[in-house]
Amino acid sequence: MSKPTTLGRGQAPEAATVETTSVLVIGAGPVGLTLAMELEHHGVDALLVERNTSTTRHPKMDVTNGRSMELYRRLGVADDLREIAIPAGRRTKVTWATDAVGWELASFEYPSVDGMRETARERNDGTLPLEPWMRVSQVVLEPALRDLLEARSKHVKVEYGWALESFEQDAEGVTAELVSADGGRRRTVRARYLAGCDGAGSRTRKRLGIGLDEIEVRRMLMSELGLPRTAAMLARAYRASRERPMDGRIYLVHFTTPDAKIFRRFGNVWHLQSSEGWTLISQNDGDTFTLHAPLSAGTDADRIDPREFVYERVGRKFEMDVLVANAWTPRLTVADAYGHGRVWLAGDAVHQVPPTGGYGMNTGVGDAVGLGWALAAVLQGWGTPGLLRAYEQERRAVALRNRTAAARHTAVRGAVKAAHRTAVHSERWFGARARQRLGREISDLGNLENEALGIELGYRYDTSPVICHEHGTGAQAPRQTMDEYTPSTWPGARPPSVLLQDGRALFDLFHHGFTLLRFADHDVTALTAAAAERGVPLEILDVRDARARALYERDLVLVRPDQHVAWRGDTPPAEPLHVIDRVRGARH
Repeated sequence: MSKPTTLGRGQAPEAATVETTSVLVIGAGPVGLTLAMELEHHGVDALLVERNTSTTRHPKMDVTNGRSMELYRRLGVADDLREIAIPAGRRTKVTWATDAVGWELASFEYPSVDGMRETARERNDGTLPLEPWMRVSQVVLEPALRDLLEARSKHVKVEYGWALESFEQDAEGVTAELVSADGGRRRTVRARYLAGCDGAGSRTRKRLGIGLDEIEVRRMLMSELGLPRTAAMLARAYRASRERPMDGRIYLVHFTTPDAKIFRRFGNVWHLQSSEGWTLISQNDGDTFTLHAPLSAGTDADRIDPREFVYERVGRKFEMDVLVANAWTPRLTVADAYGHGRVWLAGDAVHQVPPTGGYGMNTGVGDAVGLGWALAAVLQGWGTPGLLRAYEQERRAVALRNRTAAARHTAVRGAVKAAHRTAVHSERWFGARARQRLGREISDLGNLENEALGIELGYRYDTSPVICHEHGTGAQAPRQTMDEYTPSTWPGARPPSVLLQDGRALFDLFHHGFTLLRFADHDVTALTAAAAERGVPLEILDVRDARARALYERDLVLVRPDQHVAWRGDTPPAEPLHVIDRVRGARH
């Protein structure tokens, strides 16, 4: 394969030079960086460019969920990332309060990473992820991903300060025009594929003419979509409320303070959520915080003093250094398509959700792995473009499901705000009664946004054309819910994580390509021969472990490069070539 021309960071080639690469990735946020890592994982050369001259200064996310961490473990970087995250021994606490200096209403506490690992080892029943979640701000995560990629890459080049200006695709590839951050230099890149990971305002998506399916957040807050009984009641109160109407915007203030003790009234809290509607996030369990607070209708965000904005909500003044402050508008969108031909999209370019639940970047990490292995398969000749079309079908269904979950969590927060009354701030008897009632309602609502394992682990590619589905067998697929994850190898599912008798994690034994797990003695020569005939990378993994066999439900389970089940059976397939052609996209 051709490789990118060797250039220093920010250095442009001569005007007549056309660089060549297999994949041009636009956007070096977490999704673009993860896609580049996935391409590196498969030995595919790529050029990753970012229009900004450095990594982000905005704290866009603060939790990497268990499934994303499993995928980072697969890429060999999970342990490195934990080095820059909240220490593994610290517990996590989410507290609702009247305000930062007032009364606690309800709390939800979670074990540390170390504690979650121990629980997973003790259970070893497939109900928990191999990797616990990780708390780290995107401000910290992005440079860590970049540094790991640059230090270990043999096939991928990363360059900042270059934006996509335009592109044209044809039957053989894509010709892209890039422009420097200062607008003074240009370069041309010829790639076999272009991947747009360029965020919510994606130039790539717009140039493809792909629209967005959007649910209005304010309208969603006035619905009762998926809400438990208490939240439905509060949603009705929200509809009836006319006090300080919101216009949908949120004001963010990201700051540091040497006086962090002022936020320890309720202990070491990760999310301090006020019943008045704002959330204070402890980014590092130390001196760095982010406040998100709704704006009243008609507020001129440009005239806000960020410090006074924080002081007013926290309830006192203190020393602080504002890093970033701006208004933003939460959105609930999913793109109508994920690309076509030689140009494909991932991450915020194709879906945007409020931060409740952490489904933005984490959904994007799944996109990156899904798109990356499909591109590698096509470029290496054993996969077909049908894999890319299947990528859209698989990942768009996940985005729609996750959007519904994010909407539900946001509606719960809106319902709590609707139930807030000024009486909760009173020190008199009626204040105590109001706080007790509101706290009971919050506890009843729960904290599903941080507990939805069904969303994190339970998504399945039920309609994917490159999965061998069990039609006509009479078997029933496990029910999928937001809050519960049922371990299963139903085709299209993420298989269960299990530790073998010798202590090894089964996930760690999966191969880069397809892995055929063989739990009993079966002759699979015909299947491996079919894979060899088509050039599909397939390795046999013999496992003789009763617990693993019970969880994996069949004697033979075929796992894809992205750790999803492609086929399963108790005997080898009668038409092995049909199975291989299906999973490589040749029977789309």
